[in-house]
Amino acid sequence: MPQPRWVSLPELLYAQVVKSYRRRRIVGVTYRVVFGTMERVQQVLSACGRKINTAFVERLNLDIRQRVAAVGRRVNTLCQGADGLRQQLGVYQVYDNFCLPHSSLRQPLPVPEATNGSGSAKVWRPCTPAMAAGSTDHVWTLKEVLMFRVPPWPQPQTV
Repeated sequence: MPQPRWVSLPELLYAQVVKSYRRRRIVGVTYRVVFGTMERVQQVLSACGRKINTAFVERLNLDIRQRVAAVGRRVNTLCQGADGLRQQLGVYQVYDNFCLPHSSLRQPLPVPEATNGSGSAKVWRPCTPAMAAGSTDHVWTLKEVLMFRVPPWPQPQTV
């Protein structure tokens, strides 16, 4: 019997940056398209003024390394296997999307709000990715996340 294989969606575009090194210095950069065509990838990226680069994935890797102890380098904590790592990544993902306001998503307030001190008025409303997606209406605290009661998922029926 042939083994089932994953098949990508036809609209998936995936490109790689291949760097060539000589004596620990970059001497060349080439681009390789894994899914899609180079023309289609460049068309989509040029619509938002971008080009193929690794900046976004490197930023994500750094965030995960800094916030998930099991992924960081030379750490004293262990994740106790794949399930523990999956749990730590789940908490990080919820924290990043519900608790951590992103400055690029902030929204201007219609009327500036006075602050308690003598500083300038508050003119921006902090916004998280979950707020931008419409999943919530406020920035969550970590306590709210950890105390949130998740409904049980459907259990397999045994006969």
